[in-house]
Amino acid sequence: MTIEDVIQRLKSGNERFVADHLDGKLQDSKRRDILVGGQEPYAIILSCADSRVVPELAFDTGLGELFVVRVAGNIANNSSIASMEYAVAHCGSKVIVVLGHQSCGAVTAAVNGGDNGHNLNHLLYHITPAIHKAGEGASITEVVRTNAIMTAEELMNRSTIIREAAEAGKIKIIPAYYHLDSGKVEFLG
Repeated sequence: MTIEDVIQRLKSGNERFVADHLDGKLQDSKRRDILVGGQEPYAIILSCADSRVVPELAFDTGLGELFVVRVAGNIANNSSIASMEYAVAHCGSKVIVVLGHQSCGAVTAAVNGGDNGHNLNHLLYHITPAIHKAGEGASITEVVRTNAIMTAEELMNRSTIIREAAEAGKIKIIPAYYHLDSGKVEFLG
């Protein structure tokens, strides 16, 4: 598949999800058997860890189609970047979707500030640049969208593997926003 084929496949899968017409393909024992020898996910999804956001369902995909990296706030930290680098370098994935979502708790916590403990404070620190860029008084939705866009840029800045693949036209990075209420994925760039 080309990059455009992958993007269209993601969009079509999301349309089926929104319309409650999931096809449920590639989710059986035959598919599991095929995947024992390896994986070739066509897309990487950097998603929030929020239980309401399930990329495999939102894009109506089966086993082995998506390489999903989940971390609160869909941030680009060393571990999430390394995981995506693996999929780019060894699995042949063609698209990275940075998937922010409506009512993100991590973004809300970052905007509200305060002491959330060492580990959570460290995670929320990654969202701070989006808060500043969105501007004073920005809504949570605006900060989530800004965070997805900035995280997509961050992948290019912090990963030689991802940047070189993108510059060579082997991969495309797309920020996106998931609407919890409708299930619609809105591609932002």
